[in-house]
Amino acid sequence: MQPPETIEANSRELACDGGGALGHPRVFLNMGEKTEIDCPYCGRHFVLSADAPASSGH
Repeated sequence: MQPPETIEANSRELACDGGGALGHPRVFLNMGEKTEIDCPYCGRHFVLSADAPASSGH
């Protein structure tokens, strides 16, 4: 079994569809105050880029 893919994100709010033709339904993820999050469907690991814009506080 392969480990989950790690993806560098430029925003705390993002979407994951599993990638490719055999992905999964698109889910929207929000890191909140965290700097990383995992997709509940496919396990992709999203890490906030060091040069991502600061949170707008909304």
